[in-house]
Amino acid sequence: MHSRSAEPGSLATMRVVSLVPAGTEIACAIGASADLVAVTHDCDYPPLVRSLPRVTRSTIVPGSDSLAIDNAVREAAERGESTFHLDADALARAKADVLLGQTLCQVCAVTVAEVPRAAASDAAVVPLDGESLDGIFADIARASSALGREREGRALGESLRGRIARVRALVADSPAPTVVCLEWLAPLFGVGHWVPEQVAIAGGTELIGRAIERSSEVTLDDVLAADPDFVFLMPCGFDADRAVTESAALRSEPRWRSLRAVQAGNVYAVDGGAYFSRPGPRVVDGIELLASVLHPDRVRSTARAIRLSP
Repeated sequence: MHSRSAEPGSLATMRVVSLVPAGTEIACAIGASADLVAVTHDCDYPPLVRSLPRVTRSTIVPGSDSLAIDNAVREAAERGESTFHLDADALARAKADVLLGQTLCQVCAVTVAEVPRAAASDAAVVPLDGESLDGIFADIARASSALGREREGRALGESLRGRIARVRALVADSPAPTVVCLEWLAPLFGVGHWVPEQVAIAGGTELIGRAIERSSEVTLDDVLAADPDFVFLMPCGFDADRAVTESAALRSEPRWRSLRAVQAGNVYAVDGGAYFSRPGPRVVDGIELLASVLHPDRVRSTARAIRLSP
């Protein structure tokens, strides 16, 4: 059992189960890592959470490529199911006081609607449903309040907003190159939700994705018609190396090579799972990463972007 002082002179027990990686990252970023007692099978950051019990599993075969994963997700959706499943017994064993869940995407994680009340009858459910950068900040505030860490949540929000303001100021008077971000590669999907906002703050103009809207399937013809200055490959849940691997078929397509971004060597593979597909604190790292590529003379980032040869 994990405990901490909620207020001077008081001792409160807090057992937190996170049902979404972003919730895990938020909890740790506000100093509540010791309160976490269980997480999802996808939770991998910060590294200390990797040893915690898991309360979810995936039916996707390990090592599946992008097309196989897409097929599995579509087939499950046609059956009214998901490829992500909750282990109700593991959840019951966790004896959660607070559940950090999400309402946004049945593809990416278990939603709070799927939680059987019998497995967590006494738990307070905190929905994390940010569809924009403001929504992510609201999620941080909501989670911080539920975990009794309002002060830490405010400090985190102020720090993240300060970093965003710094990037805006650094790129404010620079021309904004055009950008296409792809969040899946077989089939192709453009981006939505907060990613176009990340691009705009980083000093770019996203040509296909629309802020706050859901991501949608696109074609190579759509990308060719946009013909952006830069292309970022950020498949959901994959790191930069995996993005390189999964993009091999796309990059071998003769028409792909006619893109201005390809010819200029302005195609980059980035860690989608860490910086773009999780609505948590590291989306600000993603902004800095994009800005460091779009405006390398203005912004630096410690995150890695792999530049792909034409």
